[in-house]
Amino acid sequence: MGSPSYWREKVYRYRLIAKYCENCNKKYYPPKLACPICGNKELKEVQLPRIGTLITYTWVTQPTKDFATQAPYVVGLIKLDDGTLIVSQLTDVEIEELKDGIRVEAVFRRMFEEGDSGLIYYGTKFRPCLFSK
Repeated sequence: MGSPSYWREKVYRYRLIAKYCENCNKKYYPPKLACPICGNKELKEVQLPRIGTLITYTWVTQPTKDFATQAPYVVGLIKLDDGTLIVSQLTDVEIEELKDGIRVEAVFRRMFEEGDSGLIYYGTKFRPCLFSK
């Protein structure tokens, strides 16, 4: 991902903003320009909850070059409290501590760097909830 596209999408990445199709009653994250089901282009922005449940996860040991310095890392399928499914990197947890069904919360973390002296990209990752929610 280049710098211009990252900055255009920062509000969605930083604040967990999705697009909502009133015709289909579906939310899309990352946001879409049009609903893939009905083609509606008049999608509304909605705030997603920052708490959810880990449905399943995988341990990535052979990442793309943008994430090579973070390997190994965990990516999970998360069902947010409003029912929206998203895929996100998990942080602040050891692989042995993970299990399906744990409660997770969104946190703001470093994602990757653009070269050795390039931009540092930040975004939302999820970690196990610190307190029961």
